[in-house]
Amino acid sequence: MTMPVLAALVRYPVKSLAGADTARAAVEPWGLSGDRRWMVTGPDGTLLTQREHPRLALAAAEPLPGGGLRLSGPGMPPLTVEVPDPATGTVVARMWRTKVEVVEAAPGAHTWLTAYLGTGARLVHLDAPGHRRPVDPEYSRPGETVNLADEFPLLLTTASSLEALNLLIAQGDHPDEGPLPMNRFRPNAVVEGTPPWAEDGWRRVRIGEVSFRVVKPCARCVVTTTDQTTGERGKEPLRTLARHRRFGDALVFGQKLIPEHTGVLRTGDPFEVLG
Repeated sequence: MTMPVLAALVRYPVKSLAGADTARAAVEPWGLSGDRRWMVTGPDGTLLTQREHPRLALAAAEPLPGGGLRLSGPGMPPLTVEVPDPATGTVVARMWRTKVEVVEAAPGAHTWLTAYLGTGARLVHLDAPGHRRPVDPEYSRPGETVNLADEFPLLLTTASSLEALNLLIAQGDHPDEGPLPMNRFRPNAVVEGTPPWAEDGWRRVRIGEVSFRVVKPCARCVVTTTDQTTGERGKEPLRTLARHRRFGDALVFGQKLIPEHTGVLRTGDPFEVLG
């Protein structure tokens, strides 16, 4: 078998907006540099995602030097957004059952997102990821933090498991919905050259110069049924995952990672299972 390698790296500058492929990314304690430091909320501070607003998939955020963004989306003029100054004060955003302090972007970003979604929206920035949001203590060590990802700093998937899943979809009730692309699963790191579903047994891995703890399988939600190029929804992959990849109450694809130290990842880096 070909030696496993890192086949793709993806960052999501704004949570739930389109991902951006990159050939190189620094690994920070809380995730990839430039990944999920921004998110969209309602006027009351509640997180808005593709779960409720699949149209978010069609909007993109181009990273700019210094951490700012250039927002774009269908029917909207591009908008440059600067990193807000935390000295202006923080607000509390709600991410499901937890709260996190964030800094609101300039009003123009709120106006842009509100027009794009057709409902009240705000853009907020995580100014201090090393202090604002601890990782679930059940799975982490003291002091470990995370950016605005759902739970953990990185999500890893494998090309072989997607191929295996697509074969199952082809044999199921909705074969016309497959094969699905990897962007349905919104990973940070995609590995090639491993056996299908081998990731279920991994506990520690190394990608290039960085080692990671594999802390938890990724439970999938309705976002995976959203075509990331059209915003339309179907039944897959959740129907097939429910039949073949149910772990307790969770429908699983991919693994959540916590970095053991900082470093740089590059596509083509060797991948190794450490335990």
